[in-house]
Amino acid sequence: MVMIRSGGLGLHVRADGPEQAPALLLLNSLGTDLHMWDGLVASLAGEFRIIRFDKPGHGRSETAPRPYDMAGLAAHALAALDRFGVASAHVLGLSIGGQIAMALAAAQPGRVNRLVLSNTAARIGSGAIWADRIGALERGGIDAIADAVMARWFSRRWRLANPRALAGWRNMLCQSDLTGYLGCCDALAAADLSETCRQLCQRTLVIAGGEDGATPPEAVRATASLISGAEFVVIDGVGHLPCIEDPARYLVLLRDFLATDRA
Repeated sequence: MVMIRSGGLGLHVRADGPEQAPALLLLNSLGTDLHMWDGLVASLAGEFRIIRFDKPGHGRSETAPRPYDMAGLAAHALAALDRFGVASAHVLGLSIGGQIAMALAAAQPGRVNRLVLSNTAARIGSGAIWADRIGALERGGIDAIADAVMARWFSRRWRLANPRALAGWRNMLCQSDLTGYLGCCDALAAADLSETCRQLCQRTLVIAGGEDGATPPEAVRATASLISGAEFVVIDGVGHLPCIEDPARYLVLLRDFLATDRA
């Protein structure tokens, strides 16, 4: 286990794969830790130097006081790259991880090669939606919203077919520190990265899930339209976490998009 100091708190970071391989930074969704990428890492770690970290209050990272913002979360991502001596990396961010990736790519364009924005949007939800969720969390904790989150994360078909795995992902969510989870909700409530998207200069792939209840395909498509030259694709039949529901199709998209830089 590797812990670093970033912004005054301890962050859990991890690197897998050959040091000389092209670097790929993976940025997790809200309520998950770096293990959400394990299925992809098992396939990609021979081809890439994969960097991951747990956001504050998630996984093994310490919790910072509220509120959080995307600039601060992007600074943590940069600290993870610095810890492993990575000058520049491809960056894949999912959900809030996608917004962190946008903020990082705009603030430090020389550190980001290709950009993959998965199941995310320049603006995720509305202020009223986030105020309602924050209120529910403050009253009842994460367990009070966990079943609704599972319905947004995964398609109905997958939930019915994988009850044990579903229980595991629900448990991961509920083990998140409440303050850290709420801090990330604060960041999401405040973030509108529409202008940031218009400034992005990296070659970009934008991925949506056909049954995503958190960032519906139309919201993801609208975000792709803000980014010059962005490629957009929908994976049918999956929810908010296609890297878990259908890793095979997800891997094909990633390999195709990143392939020329490995030639």
